Amino acid sequence: MSKTLIAAAAAPLLLVGAASAQTAPAPAPAQDQAHAEHHAHPTIDSPIEALVNDPATKAVLEKHLPGMDKHPAYGQFKGMTLRQVAPCSQGAITDEKIAAIDADLKALPAA
Repeated sequence: MSKTLIAAAAAPLLLVGAASAQTAPAPAPAQDQAHAEHHAHPTIDSPIEALVNDPATKAVLEKHLPGMDKHPAYGQFKGMTLRQVAPCSQGAITDEKIAAIDADLKALPAA
């Protein structure tokens, strides 16, 4: 996917009101939390910024959504999960893409 497509996909985030930007991500279920602690990498339910800050998970994100951390609106959506950003992505972040990213994240060796 080109950076232009990512830019177009995230552009609607600029239109999201301040209230949406301030909404905290939903806490991960206990099972996911336990997996995250054991696995020591961010999960699909982690904020995008956490995925970008971990080299192993950033590689997975880059594989499926290259250049996401370079997007001009990154500062506005970095605290959101991929599932939260998906409805605003104009189809660039699909359920299938989220599932593929999730599978790759779960396949990472523990840090």
